[in-house]
Amino acid sequence: MTEEKLVKVNAFNLPISTKHAIELCGFIKGKEISKIKQKLNLVIEEKLVVPLKRFKHKRGHKKGHLGPGFYPKKASKYFLDLLNTLEGNARNQGLNADSLVIEKASANKASLSWHYSRHRGRRMKRTHIALFAQQIKK
Repeated sequence: MTEEKLVKVNAFNLPISTKHAIELCGFIKGKEISKIKQKLNLVIEEKLVVPLKRFKHKRGHKKGHLGPGFYPKKASKYFLDLLNTLEGNARNQGLNADSLVIEKASANKASLSWHYSRHRGRRMKRTHIALFAQQIKK
């Protein structure tokens, strides 16, 4: 990856599942941003299934020859926001936002904070996400 045509965005402590974020990172890696946005909107509407590659234990299969899959709606909304921010960063650097491809996407587990309730404390899910995009020549 060359530094001059590389755009990145980082998000810290997002309240989404790390497992969902890891599966979504694998789903969007290597694709154009405009196509990813369309697909994530279809996932939110439950018209497109995200196939499970890693965390598929005891998950139901979907129609067709897909295998186990799911609809991560909450994580998809956060990923759409990150992709919009990524496009804005590309425009600020003078790059064409229409020809961006996700080069690297990573999700890491963040620190777990306590959410106190009446009877017991619960741990809240937190995730760090980093997206790197590169301009391609058509």
